[in-house]
Amino acid sequence: MDLLRFITAGSVDDGKSTLIGRLLYDTKNILADQMEAIERASKTRNDGEIDLALLTDGLRSEREQGITIDVAYKYFQTPNRKFISIDAPGHIQYTRNMVTGASNADLAIILVDARHGVVEQTRRHSLIASLLGLPHVVVAINKMDLVGYSEDKFLAIASAYKELANKLRIKNLTIIPVSALNGDNIVDRSEAMAWYQGETLLSVLENVNVLNELNHQDGRFSVQYVIRPQTEELHDYRGYAGRIQSGQFRKGESIVVLPSERTTRIAKIEVGGKEVEEAYAPQSVTILLEDNIDISRGDMLVPANNLPNLSQDIEALVCWMDDRKDLKVGGKFTLQHGTTRTRCSVRSIEYRVDINTYEQLDDVESLKLNDVARIVLRTAQPIAYDSYQKNRSNGGAILIDETSNVTVGACMVD
Repeated sequence: MDLLRFITAGSVDDGKSTLIGRLLYDTKNILADQMEAIERASKTRNDGEIDLALLTDGLRSEREQGITIDVAYKYFQTPNRKFISIDAPGHIQYTRNMVTGASNADLAIILVDARHGVVEQTRRHSLIASLLGLPHVVVAINKMDLVGYSEDKFLAIASAYKELANKLRIKNLTIIPVSALNGDNIVDRSEAMAWYQGETLLSVLENVNVLNELNHQDGRFSVQYVIRPQTEELHDYRGYAGRIQSGQFRKGESIVVLPSERTTRIAKIEVGGKEVEEAYAPQSVTILLEDNIDISRGDMLVPANNLPNLSQDIEALVCWMDDRKDLKVGGKFTLQHGTTRTRCSVRSIEYRVDINTYEQLDDVESLKLNDVARIVLRTAQPIAYDSYQKNRSNGGAILIDETSNVTVGACMVD
């Protein structure tokens, strides 16, 4: 049974937490004690209805304010697939949390309030989903019950979003009219919207094909740990452990070690302590080489006939996530790329992206919280990377503040 990771995003009060709660409730993925706790917590409501949003809004401050603050992860499954749902905050000040949650997602559900249509946060979250290269986007036009289940209202919002999606080159787009509160088109088809003939939300989640989105061509393996038992039995054993980020590797294959650019061959591949002839993403493996080469954590093994970029000058789109200080030219950070950590500095800010129009704004002196911009970085050592659009697993990186060791920026490398 395969796994789908999906994130819900949207503006404040669009009903993201309620939608996830409805999914869990209608697919019978709520335990009895969880249901009892939700019923007790819902007694403070005047309407007597069960507040399904409480299933994901776990922090006390979230329940008191009725908003999502932190990213909430929920695990559930149906007979057809396993799921990890990621509920992202809607407030603009927590957009950075959406970036964090979406970085490993296969699909984004972007909620739009049927009363308000496409708003600034819709554009912001759609831009982030596009920049992060999410393979599939589902737009759930929620609260259709509050607009009388109007087909005209749905079609107008859908048309406006399609224009936005065309600008962002979002390819795999599905738009569904729903009411998370009442369960319309979430798991079961809505009788109130007989005019809608498309799939329910659960049907889309169960049937979307994400296996083809994996990069099977570019073999990339970042070393996480060097295994040297140095026992009598394993006196000469030197294995390089890690997870294959993309592509595949075979025993006997000629490879290059980066950044040293030394060439050797694969002597053995072990998965779970057993030798195999080949391995592929996203397996965790141990690779043994024919030659003794100085290799440590952060080095990358790649096929000799398929090399990534290797450079100290890197262009990247960055989402700035620090509310304490701005990003400026000359700023110094630690860049984390895969298992590699190296110091870097900002050489230039090429342009900033206007969230509303998606125009490129020049002559930018600094970036503030939630700004998206193209920057040029200079790293202390060469980085082996692919374009993010070509290979998400080897094209993403984060900027870390050197003094606080806190992540301040998410990068999509070109």
